Amino acid sequence: MSDAAPQAGRDSEQALGEAVVRDPTGLHARPAVKLTKLAKGFDATIELRAGQGGAGQGGTWINAKSPNAVMKLKVGFGETISVRASGAQADTAVAALVGLIERDFDG
Repeated sequence: MSDAAPQAGRDSEQALGEAVVRDPTGLHARPAVKLTKLAKGFDATIELRAGQGGAGQGGTWINAKSPNAVMKLKVGFGETISVRASGAQADTAVAALVGLIERDFDG
């Protein structure tokens, strides 16, 4: 299940969302670059992890603006990516990244 709209965190400068990877080859180099380029355009700290759910579930949070870190997640088809952000554009950033994942990285 994907969560198209970000969920507000403790304050208006935090957001959380998740989406399912639908590309049959998973999150490989090309979509990872698209994702990191998009993330770099926001005034926010943005992190990703493989797996779904709130705090304590899923894998380790990584920097969404690092192509190498994103590729190392090794997210496969049907797996969930959780997105969290903090900063001035947190809500917008999470919505944009979740949207990109749900659109199959515009591929």
